Amino acid sequence: MTDAEEAITQAHHEEWARVVAALTRRFGDLDIAEEAAAEAFATAVERWPSDGVPPNPGAWLTTTANRKAIDRIRRESKRDDKQKEAQLVYDDDPPEPLGAIDDDRLRLIFTCCHPALATEARLALTLRMVGGLTVPEIARAFLVAETTMGQRITRAKAKIKAARIPYRVPSAEDLPSRVSGVLAVLFLVFNEGYLATGPDTDPVRQDLTAEAIRLTRLIRALLPEDGEVTGLLALMLLTEARRSARLSASGELVALDEQDRGAWDAELIAEGHRLVRERLASGVAPGRYQVLAAINAVHTSARDMRDTDWSQVLALYDQLVRLDPSPVVALNRAVAVAELDGPEVALAAVGRLESRLAGYHPFHATRADLLRRLGRGEEARAAYDEAIALAGNTAETAALTRRRDQLGGA
Repeated sequence: MTDAEEAITQAHHEEWARVVAALTRRFGDLDIAEEAAAEAFATAVERWPSDGVPPNPGAWLTTTANRKAIDRIRRESKRDDKQKEAQLVYDDDPPEPLGAIDDDRLRLIFTCCHPALATEARLALTLRMVGGLTVPEIARAFLVAETTMGQRITRAKAKIKAARIPYRVPSAEDLPSRVSGVLAVLFLVFNEGYLATGPDTDPVRQDLTAEAIRLTRLIRALLPEDGEVTGLLALMLLTEARRSARLSASGELVALDEQDRGAWDAELIAEGHRLVRERLASGVAPGRYQVLAAINAVHTSARDMRDTDWSQVLALYDQLVRLDPSPVVALNRAVAVAELDGPEVALAAVGRLESRLAGYHPFHATRADLLRRLGRGEEARAAYDEAIALAGNTAETAALTRRRDQLGGA
C-alpha cells in the first residue's frame, strides 16, 4: 500500500463522521451529506497519489465535500433560485450551538436515533453515517442481506427528510427517552471496532472504539446520573483496556485465557473499576450494560485466568439473563458454566441454542472448544470448520484454524 493509500484509509477511519456531520449541519440533508462525502473521498483517491497528501486531510475533505454538495444542489435546483444558490456559496458561518454540548457528531447520532424511526433503522443508519461502516459490514452485523440493509438505510434517510427531524441534541427533558437507542448504537460501533466483521478491513479498528468512547463520555456529561450510560462507558473502558493484547505478532486473535495481562492498560482498568463501584454504591438496580461492565470487572481483576472468580461471573450472567434472555447471553453464560461444572454440562446448554444460533460463528467456536476439552476430536474438527466458514474477521479465522489444526489426526 502506498503512502497516499494509507493516508486515505486513515482519513476515512478518522474523518468520515466529522465530514458527514459538518455537511449535515450545513445542508440539513443526510443524502447530500453522505454522497458529497463519498465523492470527496473518491476525489482524494484520484488526486492524492499525484498531488501528495494535503497537510490537513480532514479540512481538505470537508472543503471538497462542501463543493460537491453545492454542485449537486445547483444541478437539482431551479434556474431562478439564485438567492438560495448564493447563500450556499457565501454563507459559511456555522449556526449557533444547538445543544448543551456543541459536537456535530453527537447531534448526528441523535438525529439518526430519532424515535420516529424503527429501532433497526436507527441502528443501521447511525452505523453508516457516524461509524462509516459499509452496507455489507452493517448487513453482517444484523445477519441480513445487503439489499435489505441498503433499503433500510435509504428509507430511514428519506423519513428524516420528510419528517423534518431536527439536527440537534434533544432538550434536557427529551434526553432520557432518547438515550437508550443511542447507547445501543454506540455499543455496536464499539464492537465493530473491537472485532471488525469484514474480511477486508483491519481486525481491530481503534478509530471506532475511540470514537464510541469519546461520544459515550459526552453523553455521560449530559446525563451523569444515568446508570446505563455510566455502565456502557465502564464496559467500553474495561474492554478497550485489553485491546493491545488481542492480536498476536502474526495477526492472530488471542483469546482471553491466552492474553498477556501485563499488556493490559492499567489506567483504563482502574477507571472502569471505579465506575462499576460507583454504580454498585448507588443502590439502584443495574441495567444490561452495568451487569456486562461488572462481568468485565471480574475478568480484569484476575491476574491470571486461573484466579477468575467464575462463581461471581456466573451469578452476574444469571442476573443478565433476566434482563436480556437472548441466546447470545445464554451462550456466554455457558462458558462460565464450563469452568464451574465442566464442559459436558456446558455442552448440553450450548446444544439447546443450536436452532437459534446456527448462523452465528461464536456458537460453533464455543461448541468446538467444549468438544475439544472432552476429547471428541472429530466432532470438534467439524465444529471448528463451521466456525471458520462463518467467521469474517481474518484474525479470528486464523485463531480458529490453529485450534482446529492442533487437534492433529484426532
